[in-house]
Amino acid sequence: MHFRPCIDIHNGKVKQIVGGSLKDKQDSARENFVSEQDAAWYARLYREDRLKGGHIIQLNSIDSPYYQATKAQAIAALKAYPGGLQAGGGITAENAEEYLDAGASHVIVTSYVFRDGQISYENLRRIREAVGKERLVLDLSCRKKGGRYYIVTDRWQKFTSVQVTKEVLTELSAWCSEFLVHAVDVEGKASGIEEELAVLLGEWQGIPVTYAGGVGSMEDILRLKELGKGHLDVTVGSALSLFGGCIPYRDVVYLE
Repeated sequence: MHFRPCIDIHNGKVKQIVGGSLKDKQDSARENFVSEQDAAWYARLYREDRLKGGHIIQLNSIDSPYYQATKAQAIAALKAYPGGLQAGGGITAENAEEYLDAGASHVIVTSYVFRDGQISYENLRRIREAVGKERLVLDLSCRKKGGRYYIVTDRWQKFTSVQVTKEVLTELSAWCSEFLVHAVDVEGKASGIEEELAVLLGEWQGIPVTYAGGVGSMEDILRLKELGKGHLDVTVGSALSLFGGCIPYRDVVYLE
């Protein structure tokens, strides 16, 4: 297990939010933490600590009046740590190269690939052709409905009909190099991990998977390591001291 750092950007600010509260209308979200530092400050910190594979997520839609400010923060962070961070949020085959040129090691895609509730194989082919399988991360962020986990899109607001199963993981792994999975129902709550989801992801032994959502203590991290059978990497957001939480940042930097 490795710690994967994050930089979430909303309305031009580095924030930690409750994931399920995010709304495009009026660009609203329930905030846990709003940083006085910009995204590049966090990128430089991660670079100094030699943390690899972290992700920058832009949480505004392209139609938002805050989109350009959010994008500027993301680009500045990528330039501050070339090759060290992945970029997601509004990525398409048409704009992916801009993020790679700015320094992203990978691009992260959800809504572009999961369209109208289904997997768009046309868009999946286009993004893979644009960046290559080795630089593509699929974000399979999901929420529970009827006792099952379904991928959600458009900043976690829309359910698709695509269920997170071992079969789907195997199918999609042929198109990308990693998965990022936010457990959206607990994202930003620091209330404990989604154990059922962790078990599912841990039992599937394929390409690297990073789990995010609900971590509130070192005990939660150890539990994730156990349930994920050591296969899952972890992102810690609201519970991390960097973002006003109780888990000391230095305790997770060299997590194994």
